[in-house]
Amino acid sequence: MGAPQDILFGIWRGIVDSLWGFVLIFTLDDKHASTTGATRPEPANQRSRQKSTRRVQESEPSLRQRLLECCTLNGGVLLLSMLLFQYAVLPALRSCVTLVFGPAAMSTDRFSVWTILNLILTYTFSALWVLPIFGISKIINCIWFQDIADTAYRTSQGRASSRLGLSILVADTLFSIFAQALFLIQGMLASLVLPIYGLGDAVCLLHMCLLYALYSFEYKWFNMGWELHKRLTFIETEWPYFLGFGLPLALMTQTFSSYIMNGCVFSLVFPVFILSGNEANPVVGVCGTRLQLFTPVIMTSNALFRRTVSPRPAGAAARLK
Repeated sequence: MGAPQDILFGIWRGIVDSLWGFVLIFTLDDKHASTTGATRPEPANQRSRQKSTRRVQESEPSLRQRLLECCTLNGGVLLLSMLLFQYAVLPALRSCVTLVFGPAAMSTDRFSVWTILNLILTYTFSALWVLPIFGISKIINCIWFQDIADTAYRTSQGRASSRLGLSILVADTLFSIFAQALFLIQGMLASLVLPIYGLGDAVCLLHMCLLYALYSFEYKWFNMGWELHKRLTFIETEWPYFLGFGLPLALMTQTFSSYIMNGCVFSLVFPVFILSGNEANPVVGVCGTRLQLFTPVIMTSNALFRRTVSPRPAGAAARLK
C-alpha cells in the first residue's frame, strides 16, 4: 500500500487532469490547424494526394464545431426542454388549474384534477418527446464522440495504431461493452447489499469514477492498440489517479434525480473528458496495492462467453491476470 500522501496526490492529479479539457477546447483546434497546415518540400506525385487530403480535412467539422453540436443537441434541445417542462410549463399549468378549479384541485388525492392532469402531461411529454429524442441522441453521440476522439488523437498523437486485427477489434469492442455493463451492475448491487450506512454509496461512487475514467481513456487506448485486459489492468493498478479523474464526471451526473436528465448531463460534458483523457499523462506508482474491482466482472464475462461462443472466447476476452 502506498503512502497516504502519494495516494492523495494521485487522486488530486486525476481531478486536475480531468478538468483540463475545459481549457483544451480553446487550444486544440489551433494546434490542429498548425499541424495540418505545416508544409515541406515533397515530390510532385504526392502533391495532388496532399491537396485532396487537405480538402477532406477542411470539409470535416472542427473540434469546437463538433463540441458545439453536442452541446446544442444534449443541452439545448433535450436537457433544456426537460427543465423548461419541469420548472416552467408544469408550474404555470398548476397555477391555471388552481385559478379555474380552486385550491381543492391541488389536493394530494390521486383522483384530484391536478394529479390526473400532471400524470397525463408528464407521460405524454416523455413518450412523444423525451424518449425518442434521448434514443436518437444516444446514436448520434456515439458517432460524434468517436469523431472527437479520433480528431483529438490525430492532432496530438498522430495516426492510430493498426496492430489489432479487425476480428480482434470487433471482439474487443463487444466484450468491453458487456464487461462495462456488468461492472455498472456490480457497483449498483454494492450500494444495495453493503449494510454499513454510507459504505455502499461510497463503493458505488468508486465504481462510477473508475468506469467514467475508462470511458474517457478508452478511445485513446483503443487507438494505441491496447487490448481490454491491458486497459483494465492499468486502471486497477493505478486506481488513485483514475479515481480522481472520474470523480468530477461522476458527481456531475448525480445532479438530478432523473436518470434521463443525468444522461443528458453526461452526454453534454463527456466530450470534454475525452479531450482530457487524450492529453493526460496518468500518474503511476503511487500505490502498490492493485484494486481488483474489474476482476470479478472479467471472470463472469469469460464464463458467459465460453458458454455462448464456441470453441472459446475471442482474444479480446483474455483473462485479467
